[in-house]
Amino acid sequence: MRGRALLAILGFMMLSAACWAPMQYRADYSEWPDVQSAVPLDVRIERRIDRQLQRMTLAEKIGQMVQPEISMITPAQVKEFHIGSVLNGGGSWPGGDKFATVHDWLALADAYWEASMDGGDGFMPIPVIWGTDAVHGHSNVIGTTLFPHNIGLGAARDPGLLRRIGNATARQVVATGIDWTFAPTLAVVRDDRWGRAYEGYSEDGQVVFEYGGEMVMGLQGDFGAGHVVATAKHYIGDGGTVFGVDQGDNVSSELELINLHAQGYYSALAAGAQTVMASFNSWEGEKLHGQAYLLTEVLKGKLGFDGFVVSDWNGIGQVEGCTNVRCPQAINAGIDMIMVPYEWQAFIANTLLDVQEGAISMERVDDAVRRILRVKHRAGLFAAPRPSERRLAGAEASLHGPKVKRLAREAVQKSMVLLKNEANALPLAKTGRFLVVGKTADDIGNQSGGWTLSWQGTGNQNEDFPYATSIFDGLVEVMGGQGELVLDPDASHVDGTYDAIVAVIGETPYAEGYGDISRFSTLAFGRHYPADAALLQRVRELAPSTPIVTVYVGGRPLWMNPEINRSDAFVAAWLPGTEGAGVADVLFGDRDFSGKLSFSWPAQDCQVPLNRGDGQEALFPYGHGLQLASATTVPLLDETQSSVGCDAAGVGDGSTIEEPLALYVGGSVHGDYAMRIGGTSNWGGIDVDLDPTAVSVLPDGELSVGTVDGSSQQSAKRLTWNGTAQLYLQSSAWEEVHDFTAYANSQTTLAVDVKVIEPPAEATTDVSLSAHCVYPCYGDVNIAADLRSMEVGSYRTLRVPLACLLADGLDVSSVNTPFLLYSAGPMTVEIENVRWEPFTASETPSCESFLD
Repeated sequence: MRGRALLAILGFMMLSAACWAPMQYRADYSEWPDVQSAVPLDVRIERRIDRQLQRMTLAEKIGQMVQPEISMITPAQVKEFHIGSVLNGGGSWPGGDKFATVHDWLALADAYWEASMDGGDGFMPIPVIWGTDAVHGHSNVIGTTLFPHNIGLGAARDPGLLRRIGNATARQVVATGIDWTFAPTLAVVRDDRWGRAYEGYSEDGQVVFEYGGEMVMGLQGDFGAGHVVATAKHYIGDGGTVFGVDQGDNVSSELELINLHAQGYYSALAAGAQTVMASFNSWEGEKLHGQAYLLTEVLKGKLGFDGFVVSDWNGIGQVEGCTNVRCPQAINAGIDMIMVPYEWQAFIANTLLDVQEGAISMERVDDAVRRILRVKHRAGLFAAPRPSERRLAGAEASLHGPKVKRLAREAVQKSMVLLKNEANALPLAKTGRFLVVGKTADDIGNQSGGWTLSWQGTGNQNEDFPYATSIFDGLVEVMGGQGELVLDPDASHVDGTYDAIVAVIGETPYAEGYGDISRFSTLAFGRHYPADAALLQRVRELAPSTPIVTVYVGGRPLWMNPEINRSDAFVAAWLPGTEGAGVADVLFGDRDFSGKLSFSWPAQDCQVPLNRGDGQEALFPYGHGLQLASATTVPLLDETQSSVGCDAAGVGDGSTIEEPLALYVGGSVHGDYAMRIGGTSNWGGIDVDLDPTAVSVLPDGELSVGTVDGSSQQSAKRLTWNGTAQLYLQSSAWEEVHDFTAYANSQTTLAVDVKVIEPPAEATTDVSLSAHCVYPCYGDVNIAADLRSMEVGSYRTLRVPLACLLADGLDVSSVNTPFLLYSAGPMTVEIENVRWEPFTASETPSCESFLD
């Protein structure tokens, strides 16, 4: 019976998929269009769901609506609480083992499935569905072939390639026993400062539209062997927030949502996408997780979506009036499955109580559960055997076999964009002698970017990619031993004897808000990656007549006029993934360049936002991309930079300033600052490891620093003092100072959001907040009493008027450390959102108490 039922369901799905006809792109809707899904309602499935809902208890129904993280739930708990879904976050693996094998993943998938299907206690067996972020291949699993991130695929301009990549990714996911991927991302990226810009295909809605449906068809297909459930995310407008702030506010008109930000959803829903993930961002000040109009009236009503909506990581906690463990507002607004990675038991208890007390209706619960069961039925999960027994389970060839590697290499080739090629610097001759420099030339982690083995893509070594090829190794492979290649990452052996120098420079991995560029910071590459900029400058000085071919590896266009000037050829390789030989193929001319910019390239370091059709002149416009035979010349580019940063031109001239100075916001250090700790065992200080999985500790343990969830995922630092020590934000080059006179004229406060976990003891009289102008020049205030008066476990804002620090000796014209928190004794606090905020202090501020 099981096999026949599966065949019946799949036969229906195959018919639906075969009849799918893509929508035609339009950018002139006056209202939300009617989207016809390729997967119509099946009366047989709906009748089965009717019977199931009649049998289910309220506890079973609530369990189906909850999605914990695998590190926080056992198979036994899946059975006990009737859990409908689990997920693995970025950097989470079976048993917490980064090197977990395919069979380790399958074993855990089997254990969860068996627990969910055990009806021995009289409850209904309902298969659990496991979700994962396979956003550029199955990137959490050691040995997986990874594709270019979406920004590179957007440059490829090949929708058919997207369907093939989707199918290959689905096969990778199926090999580990997982049923569901949180992809594709359908953001239309309008501000390149956003830390997720590389997850978007383009700044233009048409590319996103053309790609969304193809990726969904590749992932889901007909739900036969080798297909998984896809997710259209993040609904809606995540790429259009003000200043590109991750999880920020999108103030677009509804027509802009309809004709720009929704484009990918039209094609993805038409292709039959079965799940939609709600976005962290707000629309006109209201968080999407609580937006009944957009989630229910628009998505489920006007767009006809009949799958289920899943929340993002603790996203419900950002809805006004909600916490991570209780949010009837989000469920009532239209969230069907709630991603509660850690505190899921408390959430279940609170939600049961909310239903019993009428805060959530049974009709809303039944609708959510119906949608979840509908997707599980459509995907054939009720009829499927345990994950390890499914076709393609354990197929390691799906992860790193020749076929998937060829596909990834093709995607790299097509994504490369040639921006400059003077004096026929490219193609390189395979018989030549070349020096290869730059930190990313032989670093697979850097070329793969975020969402690679870990959430941030950090903490990886080449040894963690056993089947991958770095860009340097790809050059060696393609050159085939005909000439000579010398690897010199630090450019310590540069001379003029080489036929050409290949410089591989760029960004280092980041994900989500950790990659945000502050709205007050310049887009200049050299400001963010000074070592790479200096390396290229040194190479040009030491080999003035040698052609330099620069390969930029990064997740967004940056202002790189100096670097382009120093290069004879300049190539945007984006984040190519694990097949570095694809880069070599085009550098050596085995394949011509075909990539076209899907993002406009800035001509000035503060030219943001910059988008097609906005009337601005880009250095390289949307759609630009040369071929090897292109006879164009890039003139010498203006290298003038903003002296301080964007939106801060008045700083230092005695004027006032209205823009805040962001220091540590959204889990990221902003500007050219480093987070450091120092104490009795090392007053010289050590840099805090900003990898969210890392804990930084002073030699004698006086202070430890780790990452925790704050107002958003991993946005705060937990600081535990066991002695005398300090945490501070200081210029990366500690002696570099900034003239912040304008802040002194603007009634500024040094503000920080603080949660007290263990307050300072009464004996600890010295807990100070300060700013320094190269020690021993500083001003500080004592905040011990403020911390002791705070409610434990709740965030409050501390605001120290800048005038108080000036009165204590701060020279605001030469600040190198704009924030320092010192304690002479034990305490534990969490901090986030460190900033200088103008016009938040009175003209005659008090310097006695600092709680907001």
